[in-house]
Amino acid sequence: MRPFPQRALLLATAATLFLVVPVHAETLREALAAAYENNPTLTGARAGQRATDEGVQIARADGLPSLGASVGHTEQVIQASNSFFSPDRILSVSGQLTVPIYQGGVVRNAVRAAETRVESGQAELRGTEASVFSQVVGAYMDVLRDSAVVALNRNNVEVLSVNLQATRDRFDIGDLTRTDVAQSEARLATARSQLQGVEARLIGSRESYIRLVGHVPENLESPPPLPGLPQAVDAAVETALADNPDLEAAQRDADASGFDVRSARGTRMPRVSLTTSGGYSDFLGSVLAPAAPSTTSASTNVTMTIPLFQGGRPAARVRQAQARESQAIERVIGTERSVIAQTRAAFATWRAANAVADSSLIAVDANRLSLEGVRAENSVGTRTILDILNAEQELLNAQVQLVTARRDAYVAGFTLLAAMGRGEAEDIGLNDGAAGGTLYDPDTNYRRVRGNIWDWDQDPQPQAVSTRTRDTAPQTADVSGKQGPELGLPTQP
Repeated sequence: MRPFPQRALLLATAATLFLVVPVHAETLREALAAAYENNPTLTGARAGQRATDEGVQIARADGLPSLGASVGHTEQVIQASNSFFSPDRILSVSGQLTVPIYQGGVVRNAVRAAETRVESGQAELRGTEASVFSQVVGAYMDVLRDSAVVALNRNNVEVLSVNLQATRDRFDIGDLTRTDVAQSEARLATARSQLQGVEARLIGSRESYIRLVGHVPENLESPPPLPGLPQAVDAAVETALADNPDLEAAQRDADASGFDVRSARGTRMPRVSLTTSGGYSDFLGSVLAPAAPSTTSASTNVTMTIPLFQGGRPAARVRQAQARESQAIERVIGTERSVIAQTRAAFATWRAANAVADSSLIAVDANRLSLEGVRAENSVGTRTILDILNAEQELLNAQVQLVTARRDAYVAGFTLLAAMGRGEAEDIGLNDGAAGGTLYDPDTNYRRVRGNIWDWDQDPQPQAVSTRTRDTAPQTADVSGKQGPELGLPTQP
């Protein structure tokens, strides 16, 4: 394996995990595209948004005309003795058209509240998308990190096994003591126990990847550099306050609550409606003349309903809506605080992880040189076996720290972009190239259902969109191939 590139590249990307990439490697973009199509949290959020879309038409329906009809058949089983001209049977048909004219602003403000909640839901959907992508990036990087750590620890076990055998050989010829052998045996046993732990963590990371992405991680490729990372925390916070989807959703919810207050106030206002009705009755030949065999009727009336006393219900609804508006306003401030804190924390973690990775790279080089020197000095009797074991452990620790720092830097960088409103499908180009396709547009469904007044319309029977993972095999800690165990650094001999 070739040595790791210049340190400047580390600071620029904070992400390169392996320089040797398998021929058929899965990219981070492909993993994000799979999650975009199949993750149940995301597909479920889209279904929830479609339900929110229907709230607009439900609110509009209260202000639209309503038409009804009734059909009845009456059969007189026993007639009064003096009812000479009463029909024995009657077939009646009637219809009624009611047109709301004025409802005190209840419907108008309810519609505006529903429309605003659609906007809020679309912003929440963006936030869910960014949250799922952040989890996928974390799971992707966890698999890469833990694969590297497993390879490092396996290599360490091999090295310690060779050391133990060499120590025993030198003990047999009287060059070393039983203490040296015991130290080597103890260090090897500790390394094997550590290997078991990191293998279990790798299995957990792979299972988390399957849960989020929907398929087994195989030959993950090094992720690309993250674009658009800010150079200053103030710039990051400013962008986040302008574009963070969770903050936008909270603000739209507060706006919708204001319309709810206006709608509640309208319940105290008069209401005017126009009603037209008509009817037809047929005696079906069951009455003798002079009664007519059938009758028709029609009427139109305008009704004004003036509420005088409703037991305090309108006032209670207004106060309730005002309290919920106050709650929504406070939620905006709480979300704003959270966005600011998340952005600043992610920025600090990103910068710190880059610095740790830079320092760890220096430490790895220094510890490797130190190990070579200690081994050379041991061969001439100035260093003990314990010195070699300690030098090997320090090198392993530095390598693991480098692996972890690069993972942390990349994840924190993407978390920072997500907090800034830059971690969504369009931002990472899922609609461009072989790994992507047409992005889900929530406006498409909203436009489809907004003006649909047909009572018998419905969607097809719901079916699962996300994929199941019950058929995937339990994951193992196998690390295929001779991947560089420490993010591009040569394998420890």
